[in-house]
Order: sequence, then C-alpha cells, then structure tokens
Amino acid sequence: MSCTPGKLRLGPLPRSESVKLTISLTRDLKQALDDYAAAHSQVHREAVDAATLIPHMLQAFIARDRGFKAIAKKRAASPETPAAAR
Repeated sequence: MSCTPGKLRLGPLPRSESVKLTISLTRDLKQALDDYAAAHSQVHREAVDAATLIPHMLQAFIARDRGFKAIAKKRAASPETPAAAR
C-alpha cells in the first residue's frame, strides 16, 4: 500500500483521557478499519490499531456534522429545561 502524507482525513493522533466503550462491528467494517489503521500507520510513521483510531474518527465525524452543530447551537441558545419536564 503506497500512501503519501496528507492524503488521509485523520491526522496524527493527540493524546487524551479516555473511557472504555464496547461496540460490535460488521466484519467488513472491521476489515476497513484495520486497512485504514495500516494506511494511517504508514502515512504518519507511527504504529496504530483500529481500536485506537475509532474514537478519533468519531470525534472528527461529529465535529464536521453540520446538522449536529445546528442542533447543539439551538440547544445551547434555548433556556434550560427543568429535569422533571424531560
């Protein structure tokens, strides 16, 4: 697999605090994540596995989701809803 730096959406991984979450994936998705991890490792010259990449991929996805940003902005602008009303 031949890759050049800057060709992947996910850049170098920052160090951060984490919480554990267990998920189930299809075999095809797991293979795609493993392939992406191999490409990321080659491009950034730092070994990384799919499990390490997933949180960063999800964070990047959420950060680019315009619909979610609009909802979050609307929620932040509205007055706080009492807990009993939720």
